[in-house]
Amino acid sequence: MFYHVKELEFNARVSGPDPRFASLLLEQFGGGNGELKAAIQYFIQAFAARQAYPDKYDLLMDIATEELSHLEIVGATITMLLDGVNGELKNAAEQSPMMNLFSGLAEKEQMLHQAMTNPQFLVLSGGAPTLTNSQGVPWTGAYINANGDLTVDLRSDIAAESRAKIVYEYLLQFTDDPYVKETMGFLMTREIAHFQMFAAALETIEPNFPPGVLQGDPRYTHTYMNMSNGASIRGPWNQGQGPWDAGEKWEYIENPYQHVVETQGLIEEPIKGSKHTPEEIERLNQDMSLRRSQEAKSGVGSGSNQWSVYPQTDLASPTKVQDQAK
Repeated sequence: MFYHVKELEFNARVSGPDPRFASLLLEQFGGGNGELKAAIQYFIQAFAARQAYPDKYDLLMDIATEELSHLEIVGATITMLLDGVNGELKNAAEQSPMMNLFSGLAEKEQMLHQAMTNPQFLVLSGGAPTLTNSQGVPWTGAYINANGDLTVDLRSDIAAESRAKIVYEYLLQFTDDPYVKETMGFLMTREIAHFQMFAAALETIEPNFPPGVLQGDPRYTHTYMNMSNGASIRGPWNQGQGPWDAGEKWEYIENPYQHVVETQGLIEEPIKGSKHTPEEIERLNQDMSLRRSQEAKSGVGSGSNQWSVYPQTDLASPTKVQDQAK
């Protein structure tokens, strides 16, 4: 259940109108790294977690709801940056505070050029935020990443927060308004906080590497192909211990073409770097499949099902509560 609280989470303020920055800020309203994308992504991901992982459902729904709060802050800021445009467009645009910003012909021509780049903004919307990015491209559900596996989804969310954070960091370079900078700084900081929340949640899922259920083929999981000419560049991504069990290491292939020929297109590739045999990998696959399946089924009882209990006083699945009552 959702309800709207009239006060903003953060008190958005502006020193005065700035339609150019308002146009840029559309990236965080209807863009691919914006607040609506984040809210809908976490909201969609939460459904698959409700009964199997109710704690992660709670996390995703809480952050999704906060992202809607941030969308409202961005929308409010855009509207204030276009102060007076709606009423003045209906009356005498030349007298609006916005138009007074452009004192010369060159500045007004530049604004007209920006309006042609994104005609919905100002010309068609009358000064309200449009559900587009800064170039007028409409928001789309194709922005959303939801795979139904928390080890995958949480990594997508960590990446989403990283991208949103850097967009705010860039946006800060395009405004001198101290109030707008204050708002951008708050929103940027909350991206950092959400990054940490998702990273912490991922660590509570054990094991969480590799993502998903199935292990990789041990013949190929530890191999680094040197696919460029010149000096061999080495680092923790292609030498030493990798992100696996102790005792496993990277195998560096200096000449990939020769190696592919010698192994008949990698078909005869020996296991190097990994201590696991194909039989052990198959056992791990079966164990992980059983484990994840049991986790997914753990909150779902037999027969009828329901999403909530009233009042919802804990995170337990309603079906599980009913089964225990019996």
